[in-house]
Amino acid sequence: MIRPLALLLCLAAPAQAGVREVVEDHALPAFARFTEGAEALADAARADCTAEAVRPAFHAAFDAWLGAAHLTFGPLEQEGRGLAIAFWPDTRGMVPAALARLIADEDAAVDDPAEFAEVSVAARGLFALDHLLYDADHAGYTAGSYTCRLVTVIAADLARMAREVEAEWQETEAPLLLNPGQAGDRRYLSEKEVQQQFYTALQTALEFDADTRIARPLGTFDRPRPTRAEARRSGRSLRNVVLSLEALRDLARALADQPIPATEDAFATALEEAASLDDPVFAGVEYPTGRLKVEILKQRIDAVSAAVEGEIGAALGVTQGFNSADGD
Repeated sequence: MIRPLALLLCLAAPAQAGVREVVEDHALPAFARFTEGAEALADAARADCTAEAVRPAFHAAFDAWLGAAHLTFGPLEQEGRGLAIAFWPDTRGMVPAALARLIADEDAAVDDPAEFAEVSVAARGLFALDHLLYDADHAGYTAGSYTCRLVTVIAADLARMAREVEAEWQETEAPLLLNPGQAGDRRYLSEKEVQQQFYTALQTALEFDADTRIARPLGTFDRPRPTRAEARRSGRSLRNVVLSLEALRDLARALADQPIPATEDAFATALEEAASLDDPVFAGVEYPTGRLKVEILKQRIDAVSAAVEGEIGAALGVTQGFNSADGD
C-alpha cells in the first residue's frame, strides 16, 4: 500500500510532541494493524468461508479493531464507516433481523461488493460476523451455501473499509492534525483543538467501556441483562474491555507527553481487576458475587477517567467536547 505520509510530515509545521506521538505512534499504526487484520480475514473467508475456518481470523481482526475503535472522528465518521464496521449496541435487534432478511431472500447483493456496500449497516461488519459465525441458528452453514457467501462478502467489505480509512488517515487526517490552522482547513484551527479532539476521544471511549460495555449487561440489581453483553456469542465481552483499556492507555501516554503516575496507576488497577475476573461474557451479573466483581471493574474504569481528567486534561488545559460517538 502506498503511504505518502512521510513526505507530508516533512512539509508540515512542527507539532507539539504529544500530538505528533499520538498521530505517528498511536493512530496510524492502529489503523494499519486493522487493515492487516481485516485483509487477513477477507483472505481466510475466500479460502474457506465455513464458520470454524473463519473464526481465528475474525478474532484477530476484532482485536485489531479495538486498537483503533476509539478514534471515531474523521475517516470513521465518513460514509457511516464506524457503524458499518461495528454496529453495537444493537438496542432493537437489527443485526439478526437484517441478516435473516438477506438469507431468506437470498439477496443477490452478496455477489456484488459495490451493491453490498449499500445494504443496511446492521448486516455488515464485525457484529454481523459475530452472529453468523457463532449463533446456533446460523453457525452450522455449509461451504457453498448462501450464508457462506454472505460471510465472504462481509469480510471483503470490512477489508475495503479498513483500507479506505487507513488511506484517508495517511493522506488527509494526519496532515490536518499535525498542521492545524492552514488555509482551507476549518476543522482544526489550532493545536489546542487537536489536543481536545484526542482528549475527547480518550474520555468518551473510557465512558463507553464503563457505561455501555459493562453497564448494559449489569442492568439493575433486580434485572441484570447478561445477554446484552457485547459480542457475547463469540465470548469477547471482557476481552473487548481489556483491549480497549490497553489501547486507551497507549493513547493517554502519547497525548500526555509527560509523566502521568496517577493515570498509569489507575489503568494498571483496572487491567488487574479485569485479569482477575473469570467471566468472559459477564454472565456472573445474575449472581450477587459475580455482579459485585463486574461493578468493581466499572468503578476502576471510572477512576481511570477521573485520573485522566485531573492529570492529562488539567495539564493540557482542555476539557471533553462533543464526540461523534456521543449518544450511541
